Amino acid sequence: MKVVEVKDAELEEAFQIRREVFVEEQGVPLQDEFDGYDEPGAAARHILVYYEDQPAAAGRLRGLEDTAKLERICVRAAMRKFGLGSAVVKSLEKIAQGEGFHKAKVHAQTQARNFYEKLGYSQVSGEFMEDGIPHIIMERTL
Repeated sequence: MKVVEVKDAELEEAFQIRREVFVEEQGVPLQDEFDGYDEPGAAARHILVYYEDQPAAAGRLRGLEDTAKLERICVRAAMRKFGLGSAVVKSLEKIAQGEGFHKAKVHAQTQARNFYEKLGYSQVSGEFMEDGIPHIIMERTL
């Protein structure tokens, strides 16, 4: 497994994984999946995880005041169960710590609650809908 931070032209691999997982698999409208934080030079950090030399997972991080927000965490369907989701979260947290953040949050799909709890996150909101998918806000101290 290899984790790399990607920028500009390299982002296409991460974007393709996001299209597969969020748009094709989960039905999120394409125009909702991508935003200004995906543009070159935007204030977001993007990572790509390779498994057996194949692009397998992606995520992004951006700062919101004193909190690092982990976003767009996804793993290709065929690559799930290899610990890649945990690798994405831990890698984004490491970047956040390097930028001086002491708290992280994520808008987690409710079906991923246990996954995030195992990584030290606690639910801090009620359920809400994002792109037709139930979510909750989860946070943890870094």
